[in-house]
Amino acid sequence: MSNTSFSEESFFYDQKTESTIPLFEFNISNSKKRVSYHRNNDTINYHYGPFHPMKPFRLRLTDHLVTGYGLHNIMDLYEVDIESNQNINLIENKILKFHSLEYINFLKNLNDNSDQENKKYLIKNDIDDNDCPIFHGLYRYCLNYTSTTLSAINAIKQQKSDIAINWSGGLHHAKKFKPSGFCYLNDIVIGIMDLLKTHSRVLYIDIDIHHGDGVQEAFYMTDRVFTISFHKYGGYFFPMTGSLEETGVAKGKNYCLNVPLMDGIKDFEYTQLFKSIIGPLVESFNPECIVLQCGTDSLGYDRLGTFNLTVKGHGECVKFVRSLGVPLVLLGGGGYTPINVSRAWCYETGIANDVILKEKLPDNLPFKKYYSPDYSLYPHLGDSILNDLNSKSFLNDTRIRLLEQIRTLQGAPSVRMDNEYIPSRDLQDLMLYLKKDDKEVLEYDDIYDLDMEKSEKVLEKERIIQMLKEDSRADFF
Repeated sequence: MSNTSFSEESFFYDQKTESTIPLFEFNISNSKKRVSYHRNNDTINYHYGPFHPMKPFRLRLTDHLVTGYGLHNIMDLYEVDIESNQNINLIENKILKFHSLEYINFLKNLNDNSDQENKKYLIKNDIDDNDCPIFHGLYRYCLNYTSTTLSAINAIKQQKSDIAINWSGGLHHAKKFKPSGFCYLNDIVIGIMDLLKTHSRVLYIDIDIHHGDGVQEAFYMTDRVFTISFHKYGGYFFPMTGSLEETGVAKGKNYCLNVPLMDGIKDFEYTQLFKSIIGPLVESFNPECIVLQCGTDSLGYDRLGTFNLTVKGHGECVKFVRSLGVPLVLLGGGGYTPINVSRAWCYETGIANDVILKEKLPDNLPFKKYYSPDYSLYPHLGDSILNDLNSKSFLNDTRIRLLEQIRTLQGAPSVRMDNEYIPSRDLQDLMLYLKKDDKEVLEYDDIYDLDMEKSEKVLEKERIIQMLKEDSRADFF
């Protein structure tokens, strides 16, 4: 009997078999969770303009990657449909819990209004139409991404999902009366307010490079929503808010954290700081749900960003939050280099499902040429032209100050769900109220109970003013 040697080349998959091999591997763990993926196919069809950095097309690239890797086969898929008037009415009722009726009517009618009418509203409300342009179908676009976030929130509320994903959401800058920073409706605030009907405490985490100002302001006076934002801060970087001194007022005092960073921070420093803060915060606040805004403009080489994070570094934050075992909503946000946005969000969809994605992109991927020359899910993004200005002493001092604030919480606040005030106003609205005279204070019954004595109301007003003066927003006064 002769000895026959077989080279490795003797064993190979035929073409039919190769097409069935999954492009991911399950982690060897018992951490499988029910994950749902929420989308509205119409959202990707809108356009801010040829020179605007916000590109809804990035959502199409993300969807192609997610399906190319076969992740759609292991998640619950929700295609959100808002075509019926009944659905639109339900969504609008939730939107109006936060946004003003005047502003929503403006968005609804802006394509029918004359240019002069629209310009008048823009000037009156100090709206920058370069950042937030008016384009055809704008209101429907807003309804699409907001309803998709509400769909993800509903999956958590009804305990159908442990993790719910909407990459079209996360537009964290929008204010009660106006758009801001490419954001028209604040789907995060609207979604969290809906979540507060069934959940006592919600933790909001923001890893976009820009400060999550719209969400922070909306919940600045409550202890039911803890907001924390990791962002670049300093100079004229938008939105020029998010200092360490912004910690909330009234019942919300110390229920707001900001992590201001400088240019060039890299994976290790960022993720170590993130974990060292989020771990103790979750232990102390004990949230019943976490909403994580995963803006990808914190990646290296982003069109508007100045950090040096890689796809894996950004995803490490998602992985850590997932490991905490708290119901989780993942939302999109910023991100202005579409191919890297899609890579990060696809990778983080894999993290949500506890799978490892192969580095090589799927062969039959539409728009694959965009990912040249490496065709990799994990491109090298860690060394941009910006040096890391975040010294060890700066990061350590920041960590110590934040941990000291967390220690002041003294455990999670208790909540009576039957009568607890759910915030419906942002800080801008509150400040307008605080400028009223004492007589007008009595008429502001959305925040204060009319049964209170006038003297108590006036004292409360004075106390809040003093707190705000101690806050970094003191220049308002």
